[in-house]
Amino acid sequence: MDNTTETALIMLPGPVPVAPQVLRAMSKPMINHRGPEFRKLLDESREKLRSVFKTESDVLILNGSGTCAMEAAVGNLGTDKKYIALENGKFGERLKLLTALYGSSTAVIADWGTSIEVEQVKQALETGADAVTLVHNETSTGMTNDVQKIGALCRKQDALLIMDGVSSIGGIQAPIDKWGVDIAFTGSQKCLGLPPGLSMVSVSDRAWDVIKTAERRPYYADLLAYAEAAEKGQTPYTPAVPLFFALEEALKLLEVEGLEARIDRYSVYASSIRTAAHAMGLELFPKLGPSSAYSNTVTAINVPPEMEFAALKEGMHRRGIVIAGGQERLKGHIFRIGNMGNLSKGDILQVVEKLELILLEGGIVDEMGAGTLAADRVLERL
Repeated sequence: MDNTTETALIMLPGPVPVAPQVLRAMSKPMINHRGPEFRKLLDESREKLRSVFKTESDVLILNGSGTCAMEAAVGNLGTDKKYIALENGKFGERLKLLTALYGSSTAVIADWGTSIEVEQVKQALETGADAVTLVHNETSTGMTNDVQKIGALCRKQDALLIMDGVSSIGGIQAPIDKWGVDIAFTGSQKCLGLPPGLSMVSVSDRAWDVIKTAERRPYYADLLAYAEAAEKGQTPYTPAVPLFFALEEALKLLEVEGLEARIDRYSVYASSIRTAAHAMGLELFPKLGPSSAYSNTVTAINVPPEMEFAALKEGMHRRGIVIAGGQERLKGHIFRIGNMGNLSKGDILQVVEKLELILLEGGIVDEMGAGTLAADRVLERL
C-alpha cells in the first residue's frame, strides 16, 4: 500500500512525531507577546527547562532552530577568542566552521563515526584555549561522545566548554552542571517532541562573565539581549507564540512521564533497533572507542552492499516509514533511524518488521542467515 508523507511514520533524527495535544496547543488564540499571559508562559517554561538541562544556570529560549543556538553559543563570546573544535561528525564540523568564523580555531578531528581521543584534546588544551566545542550526540553518525572527560580537562585548563545537546538534552543523560558545561543548547524538534523552530540555551556564570565583556555579539542571537528581555517576561524580538504554546504542553507531558522515564524509554527503543539490526546481519556504522557510545536517540546503520540506499528508503516509504540517509561523505553509505518524540513500542516494532520485509524481498536477510529473528528479539527487549 502506498503512503503519502503526510500519513507516514516519521523515524528521522528530527523533526520527530509530535503528540496530538502539542499540535492542538499551537491552535490556541494569539496573545500579546508583551503581556502578562506570555510572561507566565515564558517564566514557567524557562524554569522547567532548567530541570531538563539539570542546571542551576539561566536557560534562554531563542526563536530559531538548533543552529541558531549553536551560532549564539559561539558568537556571543566575541570575535577574539581561541577555540578548540572537536569534530567526529557533521555537527562537530559545523561548530568548527563557526569557531573559525568568530575567532581562531584549532580542530581536533577523528574520522566521522569514530571516537575523539581525549589525549589529543588534552594536548591541544595545553597550548591554550578560551573555549572548547563538542557535540554530545552526533545524529550524523549515531554516536555519543564523552562530555564528562572533556569537561574535566576544560576546567583544569580554565577553558569554557560549549556543548551541542540538540539531540541529547531531554533524551540522554546530560547533567550540564555536573559535567562542567558552560554553554549548552538544544532544539525543539528532537527529544522534547515539538515542531522545529525554537532552541534553548543554558549559560553558566563563567560564560556570562565573558559574554558581558565581549566587544561584539550577534544581533538577532544576542544572548545578553535575550537575558535582559527575559527579566521582563519577554523575548527581545517577536516570538513564535504558537511554538511557545507547544513548548508549554510538551513540558507538561515530560513532567507527567518523568525525565528519567523518558530517557529510559528512548534507551529501550534504540537498543531494540540495534538488536534488530544485529539479528538481520546489518552492521552499525559507529566504531566505538573509550570515549564514545552508541546513541540512544538515533541509530546509524551501514547500507548492505547488495542494496542501494535509494531503494531501501523508497521501500520503507511505500510501507509508511520515513527514514534518513547519510549526510555529505556518508550519503548513500548509511541510513539512520531516529527514535525521539511521540513514539510507542508498536511503532518501533513496525519499523523493524518493515525493514526486515524489505531485506527479505531483496534476498539480503537469507544470505546473512538472519531469518526472521529481528522482530522476536525486539519483542523480548520491548
